[in-house]
Amino acid sequence: MGEESPKTVGVLAEPYLHEWQVRALERLQSETDVDVSLVVYNASNTEYEAESWNTKDRPSLDDVAQFFDAFRQEKAWSLVLAERNIGRLFGDEQELWYRHSLENVDCLAGADFRPCEPRVENGWSELPDDIVSQLADRCDVVIRFGFGLIRGEVLTAPKYGVLSFHPADIRTYRGMGPPVIFRDGRERAGSTLQRLDESIDGGEIVAYDEVHLGNCHTLWDVFDRLAALQIRLLAEGISNLGKPAFEPEVVPDEQLGDFYYRKQRRTPPFAGRVLLKNLSGRVRRRLERTRSSEGVFESPSDIPGD
Repeated sequence: MGEESPKTVGVLAEPYLHEWQVRALERLQSETDVDVSLVVYNASNTEYEAESWNTKDRPSLDDVAQFFDAFRQEKAWSLVLAERNIGRLFGDEQELWYRHSLENVDCLAGADFRPCEPRVENGWSELPDDIVSQLADRCDVVIRFGFGLIRGEVLTAPKYGVLSFHPADIRTYRGMGPPVIFRDGRERAGSTLQRLDESIDGGEIVAYDEVHLGNCHTLWDVFDRLAALQIRLLAEGISNLGKPAFEPEVVPDEQLGDFYYRKQRRTPPFAGRVLLKNLSGRVRRRLERTRSSEGVFESPSDIPGD
């Protein structure tokens, strides 16, 4: 695709990164010659927890207030979110989703940081002209880890555009992705690294791979499995951009998957199905661990070293 590989990378982020995003950037830097030169963060996001989210081990009055706030917006889905938080209190670490303030991320130590308040309209964010110019001048490619849906000149300003993950195959599941995959009981799932255009989950595919979902007892296990895949895919995708023979895959509209809107998860049938699967999965995982600790195996293939 390109005459030379990208050398400078920009990052669009919230005021923090998740652990899997940090690991993806660390792997990118260890496997390629790229330099993260500029980090643009969403200065309009002022109500968030970073490191304190990682160590929360007991409910508080703030959690109760947040639940009712979530219920007003997410309806039945707030029960699924509450189940996740309760799981964390009982040892479900979710380490790949730990939060790190940008200033505490070592692999960004050499980058310049720029605050940005986007203009938001109908769920889409547009970045100010001065920010777009800085990204164009200083970055060969930009990675989107924040700001939600983005549109405008920023998508074409850097030489290789703006890359973003969709934790599903855009040819099968667009929109929600993992919640629908988990509800449907799929045995495999993929993640798409796409170069964004002004469609939703319809950009050019820069890298794609799949993982088996065996032993994913909960929706949160599915998210973890896909996040681990994305750690590897980032370096692969950016390396692809510099290969002369590589061309991103353009998916015709008629081959794009069905779109699952977030509002669907707020319905009692959808949320109830996911919640019941999560709860039954946690019970099944506990039973499997008990059997393993007692030396009980369900089949010869389960015996270590066999």
